[in-house]
Amino acid sequence: MLKNVDAVKKANVYFDGKVNSRTLQQADGSKVTLGFMLAGDYTFNTNEKELMTVLQGAMTVLLPGETEWQTFTEEEEFIVPKNSAFQVKVTEYADYSCSYIAE
Repeated sequence: MLKNVDAVKKANVYFDGKVNSRTLQQADGSKVTLGFMLAGDYTFNTNEKELMTVLQGAMTVLLPGETEWQTFTEEEEFIVPKNSAFQVKVTEYADYSCSYIAE
């Protein structure tokens, strides 16, 4: 649960509007994004370590250094290392959160 957060009003919009998110700044200085992906194939790059949680729908993910795709559904999580890239396939939609993990 998020408490005492400030929302950045401007949306993060990617892939011609097929992926969008809103950034929430928490009182401790950390940030979380809440987002939505429409059907499509995407490649994301990271600068920070990320904890991705699927809230609704599903996403099939190829994580860095892996050869097998994995499907994540409601309430399932995966971690993406910082300074890496990962691929996502969405067949219908995916509602997600992304927490940035300090190392």
